[in-house]
Order: sequence, then structure tokens, then C-alpha cells
Amino acid sequence: MRVVLDTNIFISALIRRKSPTRRIYEAARQGRVELVTCDLQLEEFRRVTRYPRVQRYVRPAEVGTMLNELRKLSIYVKISGKVDISPDPADNFLIEMAQAGDAEYLVTGDKRDLLDIKRYGKTRIVTARQMVKILKL
Repeated sequence: MRVVLDTNIFISALIRRKSPTRRIYEAARQGRVELVTCDLQLEEFRRVTRYPRVQRYVRPAEVGTMLNELRKLSIYVKISGKVDISPDPADNFLIEMAQAGDAEYLVTGDKRDLLDIKRYGKTRIVTARQMVKILKL
């Protein structure tokens, strides 16, 4: 099963060790799901983990480890910026990434915007808790 994880899911997985987001990330590490990513998401991950409000919760070594794992675990796709469906334009790349990677799910922690779309093409947009249920974690 191919899955796009919103960057906020990765950040949450770093911060909260016993969370639904961490269980999803661990499922990817165990090969239970295939992650889809792109260069833009990895750049966003690096940028967000440098914010002072995030840095106080994570160690640089953990950030580096996760970034290296994402590079190894993920299917890379190229995006062109042609998708314009999300109320938050900054989220459009996630939808395009899901389409380019033929992902069945896009998992997000956004309380609205992406979750309000519910589905784009074959990709269902779900919360981390919903994904945990789908994966029976």
C-alpha cells in the first residue's frame, strides 16, 4: 500500500514516541507501507525541524536519522506544481505527490483543508488515527 505522509505527521512521529503518527512511521520502517515523497517535502521537513518551537522537542541526530531513513524508504516522485485544489496552496504539493506516486492514502494532521477534500482521484485523505485503524496497528 502506497502512502503519502504530510510533513506534520513526520514531525509528530519525532516528538511523540507513543502516538498514532509514530506507529504509522514504524509500519513504513517495517515495510508494511510504501512511503511516497519528493524533494520539496524533504526540504520542508528540514526547514520545519529548524524552527525553534520544534527544536526544543527533537534532537538534531533524530532529525538526521529520520531524514536518512526517508531517503532510503521512500519512492521518489517529481512534481510540477500543477495541482491547485487545496484551500491551503502550501498543501497542493502533497496531493500532487500522492497522484504522481499512485498513493492510496494521504495522511495528514491538518484539522481542515486537506481533510475537507476527503478524496482526490484514487487517494483517500485521512487522519493518523484513521490510518492506524486501516493498517490495524
